[in-house]
Amino acid sequence: MKTLSVLTALALLLAPGAVLAHPHFNKTVTAKLPSGAEATIAYNTTPANLTRAENAPAGTFVTPRRPTLTLSADASSGGTMIPAGIYTIRVIKNGAGDWTMALHKGKLSRGDEPSMDNVIKLDSMYSSNEGSAEHMLIDITPGSGKFEGKAVLTLHFGTMFLAGALS
Repeated sequence: MKTLSVLTALALLLAPGAVLAHPHFNKTVTAKLPSGAEATIAYNTTPANLTRAENAPAGTFVTPRRPTLTLSADASSGGTMIPAGIYTIRVIKNGAGDWTMALHKGKLSRGDEPSMDNVIKLDSMYSSNEGSAEHMLIDITPGSGKFEGKAVLTLHFGTMFLAGALS
């Protein structure tokens, strides 16, 4: 009887932690670009940590959990060719409130140092007025404004919203 009471008490203590545990999802998004290339994004819904982004020095190449973009055929962004292949999606801090979407050739592992020789900067737009995403959201959406008529790789992380043209 004592054993049952102890196990019941232990279950009651641990149950709220299991119920309140915050899940993170592995997500895959696939879209067909106007060029005909199939673009596939794979990422994990990591919590937005704006402190790390705010404290990053200018010129820093940042990526939360190394999301990837796989292109089945060549694409482009603002006149820059992007060969078919796999890329790690990253952002470059240009200064306070100024970011650029970038792709690093290949799939980077944890701790790998990126080489700027392997970086393709996308034609990008940054905004902090698109609301807040508690967890990172990456998608390919129809563009608007200067990206009207183009496919756009979007990354929403806290109040940071970056769009990079893909075609």
